[in-house]
Amino acid sequence: MTDSTRRSPLHDFLAPDSIAIIGASTDPTKRGYKALVGLLEGGYEGRIYPINPKAPEIMGLAAYPSILALPAAADLALICTPAAAVPGILRDCGKNGVRGAVILASGFAEVGGSGVQLEAETLAAARDAGVRIIGPNTSGMFNLHKHINLLALQDVKPGDIGIVSQSGNMLLSLALQAQRNGFIGFSTYVGPGNQTDIGFGDYLRYLSEDEKTRVATFYVEGFRDGRAFLEAAREATRVKPVVVYKSGSTEAGQKSASSHTGALAGSYAMTVDLLRQCGVNVVAQSDEILPVAEGLGLLQQAPGKRIAILSDGGGQATIASDRISEAGLKLAELSTLTRERLANILFSQASLSNPIDVAGSTDANPGLFTDCVDILLRDEQVDIVFLVGMFGGYSIRFDQSLQPAEEHCATEMARCVRERGKGMVVYSLYAPVRPQALMTLREAGIPVYDSIEYAVTTLRALSDRGTYLKHANVPPQNLELGVTDEATVLFERALAEQRDLLEPEARAVLASYEVPVPDSRWVRNDTELGQAARHFAGTPVAMKIVSRDILHKSDAGGVRLNLASEQDLHSARETILRNCRGYSPDAALEGVLLTPMARKGIEVIIGASRDPVFGPVVMFGLGGIFVELFKDVAFRAAPLSRHDAESMLAQVKAARILDGLRGEAPVNKAALVDLLLRISAIITQYPEIESLDLNPVIVHSDGYEVVDARIIVGTDDQTRGNE
Repeated sequence: MTDSTRRSPLHDFLAPDSIAIIGASTDPTKRGYKALVGLLEGGYEGRIYPINPKAPEIMGLAAYPSILALPAAADLALICTPAAAVPGILRDCGKNGVRGAVILASGFAEVGGSGVQLEAETLAAARDAGVRIIGPNTSGMFNLHKHINLLALQDVKPGDIGIVSQSGNMLLSLALQAQRNGFIGFSTYVGPGNQTDIGFGDYLRYLSEDEKTRVATFYVEGFRDGRAFLEAAREATRVKPVVVYKSGSTEAGQKSASSHTGALAGSYAMTVDLLRQCGVNVVAQSDEILPVAEGLGLLQQAPGKRIAILSDGGGQATIASDRISEAGLKLAELSTLTRERLANILFSQASLSNPIDVAGSTDANPGLFTDCVDILLRDEQVDIVFLVGMFGGYSIRFDQSLQPAEEHCATEMARCVRERGKGMVVYSLYAPVRPQALMTLREAGIPVYDSIEYAVTTLRALSDRGTYLKHANVPPQNLELGVTDEATVLFERALAEQRDLLEPEARAVLASYEVPVPDSRWVRNDTELGQAARHFAGTPVAMKIVSRDILHKSDAGGVRLNLASEQDLHSARETILRNCRGYSPDAALEGVLLTPMARKGIEVIIGASRDPVFGPVVMFGLGGIFVELFKDVAFRAAPLSRHDAESMLAQVKAARILDGLRGEAPVNKAALVDLLLRISAIITQYPEIESLDLNPVIVHSDGYEVVDARIIVGTDDQTRGNE
C-alpha cells in the first residue's frame, strides 16, 4: 500500500459520498436517466444531486438548475451534456468544490479538427477549476462496493477485480462473462476515454491502493504516457497482480485503435515486453482476461514453473502436457518417494510419471484424489498441481451415491492446499454443469475451469508472477554510469551542425563508455590512406563510406571487404566514392573508415531508441540481415538492471545458438550483458539520441566485436518531448 502522504487523489471521487448528475433526465433513453436509475436501484447511500434547469424534481429527488445551486459541494459530477457545454460546466464545478468529473460526451480529439481544440479548452478549464476529469468520450464508471453504478448495468456483483477499459463493449462482454461464471465480481470500473487528464498510470495507482481490489485488469488500445504506466506498474505489481490485454497486435488493429481513441498504438511486441518487464501479466486473447484475473486473484502467484498433472484420463493429460510445454512451463520431475507413495494407493496400471494417470483408481473412490494431491504438494520439485479430468462429475458419470465422497474430497483437497502453502488449478469437463464438489473447490479459493487452455494460461500467469516477485524483491545490480566529456562534445557538435553522428564519432561515444570497439582509421585523403595502409599492414580490412547522408552503406555500394594491399585500398576507396556519388549526388562524403575484418562468430543486434510513448528502450536479437525477417528480438525499458539484460538473452528464440550448437563454443554472455547495460546508460544519459544501432555485433566465446555502429540524433522537440 502507498503511504498516506502519496495517496492517489482519485480516491476522493472514485469512491464519492456525493454525486451530481449534470443533465439528469426523465427520458429513459438518456444517460442522465440511466445513471440515476443505477444509483437508486443499486442502493447508493450518498447524496444525489440531479441537475436540470427545467425540472424541480426527478425520481423523487430534488433537482437543481445548476451545479452552483447545490446546498453543498459534490465529490463527483457526471456530465451528460453535449461536448460544447463541457468547459463552462467544469468551471462551475470548480466553484462548487467538485473533486472529479466524468465526461460522457464524444466529439473531442478523437474526431480531429475542431474537436482537438475543444479538448484542449476542456483540459484548461478543468485545471483552472481544480477538477480532475475522466474522459471525455468515456463509457462511465462504477464502484460496486459503494453501490455506485453510473452505467446502470444489470446483474453485476461486487467483487475484487478492478477494470479499466477503453471499450465500453469490452466491459459489457466481461460483465456477461462474469455472470456466466457466477463467482467473479468487480470492485471499480473506469472507462478512461481520451485520457485527457487522468491516464492509465493514475488508474493503476488507485487500484493498487484500493483495499477492495485484489487484481487490476486493463483493456488497452493505446497508451498516451506509457512511461507513467510502467512506473506505476513497478510499484503496483509488488502489491497485487496486474493483467493487461493490449489490442492492436496487427497493423490493421493499430490503425483502428488510433482512429478510435486518438492514441498512439505503438509496437505491440515492444509493448508486451515492457509490460512484462514490470511484472504485468499480459494475456494474448481477450477472452482470457477474466479467467487469468480470477486465478491470480485467488492464488496470487506460484513459486515456479514446475507443474504436476493429476488426471483420470490419458487423452486430456496429454493435451494438458502439450499446452504446458507450449506455455514455457515444465512438467515437474517427481521424486522417487512421491512415486512410491502414489504406487501404494493407486492401481498397478496407473502411470506414476508426470503426468499422473490414475487409470480408473478413483472411479469407485474419488476420495483418493485427496491423498494424491497431498502427496504431490509435499514434493519439493512441485510448484503447483493441475487436476485434469472429470472430477466433480463422478456421481453423474457413474453413480449418485458417489456425490458425498466427491464433496468431502473437495473439502479435503482445499484443506491440503492451504496447509501445504502451494496452489492447485482444476480443469473439469463437468464444470459447465456446476456440481457441488466443484462449487466447494471454487468457494475455497481454488480456480476451476471448463477449458484446459484457460487453466494453462492461468498457470503461466501464476508462474510468471511468482518468478517476477523473486527478482523484484532483490536490489537490482545496476551499472552506474554518468555522462562522459567526450560523448557530450560529440553530441553538442552534431546538434549544432544538425546532423547525426558519423560512424567514427559513434565509435568514439562507445569507447568513452568503455565499450571495446575494434581498431579503426578514418581516412579523408591520400596521406591518411597511406598511413592507414602501413598501420594495418598484413591485416585484411573492411572499408566503409563515412557520410552523414548515407545510412545504408551497402545499398549505396559503400562497403568493400577483405582488402589486403595498399593498392587494394586505393582502388576500393575510388570505387566507394564513385558508387556513393552515383547513389546520392548531393551527399556529403567525408571519407572512408578502415577496420580489421571481424572474426567468424554469432551475429546479434543491439539497439536503443527513444519511443514516443515509452521513452528510452533497449533491444536485443538475432543480428545481421535477418533481424527484420525473423524479428526475433527482445525489448526492455531503460535503464536496465542486470536481470533485465540477462532476461533479454534468454527470451529470444535463438537463445540456444548463444549456448553453442553442434560443437560450437558458447558465446560470452557476460560480455553481452555488460554491453547491454552500457548501451542502456548511453540512451538514458543523452536525450539527444533518437536511435542507436549496433548491427551486427559478432559474439565469440571470449567477447564480441562491434562491426557497425550508428547513432541517429533527433531534433530538440523530438527527443525532449518525453523527458
